[in-house]
Amino acid sequence: MNIETIVFYFFAAVLVFAALRVITARNPVVAALHLVLAFVTAAGIWLLLRAEFLAIALVLVYVGAVMVLFLFVVMMLDINLERLREGFWGNLPLALTVGGLMVVEMIVVLGGRYFGMETLPAPSDPGAGYSNTKELGRILYTDYAYPFELAAVVLLVAIIAA
Repeated sequence: MNIETIVFYFFAAVLVFAALRVITARNPVVAALHLVLAFVTAAGIWLLLRAEFLAIALVLVYVGAVMVLFLFVVMMLDINLERLREGFWGNLPLALTVGGLMVVEMIVVLGGRYFGMETLPAPSDPGAGYSNTKELGRILYTDYAYPFELAAVVLLVAIIAA
């Protein structure tokens, strides 16, 4: 086991812990702070996958903007926890069904070779001159130019309409 694998397992353990604390914390501010921890550790995993641009975008967009807005709204609202708990039991069957499907999917993905699925070879090292951001930009502006321009027009219309 190399250092990259050890760091990945560390980030994965912290991410699972933070995700569990998000859904089990009684205080919404504590849950939001654990969500920040989950986003930061997810960005660390993106860095391990050599997707630097996506990791930085995750931290800037979600931690820097969305979580600040979420914390602002949570602190301004008076949340009735008893009323929220009553709604929990009504959604429990759907939650258990979705959770069960996710467990089945994880078993199929992680144990794919036992179900007759072929495993893909590990990707080779791209080399020293590889840039994830440059490759993302190249694909975005060549293969996906029209969807990118459509998204830009939709965002422009939303900005003008606001």
